[in-house]
Amino acid sequence: MTFGACPREKEVAELLQRGHWPQACTSELHTHVDDCRACADLILVTQTFQRDRAVAASMPRLESAGVLWWRAQLRRRNTAIERIGKPIFGAQVFALAISALVALVLLASQVRQGFRWMAWLQELPRALHLEALWPTTIPKLDGSVLFLVPVLATIAIVSGVVYMASEKQ
Repeated sequence: MTFGACPREKEVAELLQRGHWPQACTSELHTHVDDCRACADLILVTQTFQRDRAVAASMPRLESAGVLWWRAQLRRRNTAIERIGKPIFGAQVFALAISALVALVLLASQVRQGFRWMAWLQELPRALHLEALWPTTIPKLDGSVLFLVPVLATIAIVSGVVYMASEKQ
């Protein structure tokens, strides 16, 4: 047993640092470590620190509080955007359905009356003149306008109700 600094302590420390202890040491060095308290303590302390370092490296790292706060804010913002987007999507689907319905009604009325697209296109340049905006006489109402106004008002009211209902979800 030696007291104080051991002359072979550097050799043992180098083997420990490289990870070659006890596989790459000679039997003479093994015998020396069994007899030398300083070398045995060096091996014990170094292996304990290496084992604890490996355990600490394998543990998950906690992120900083700033990163956690940022992620929470991002998650809250995305949730708010999704909550806002649901009623808008519902209103868009409703508007698409109404537009498709109006297109079908228009197509059905054109099929019933006969396609007069070419006549309408020929009258279009004359209809775009400014004097066409102020009619000299009130046109005769044949009931279609009286039917159209309540239908449009109903569509507006129903779309508002659908929007408000989908917003509360």
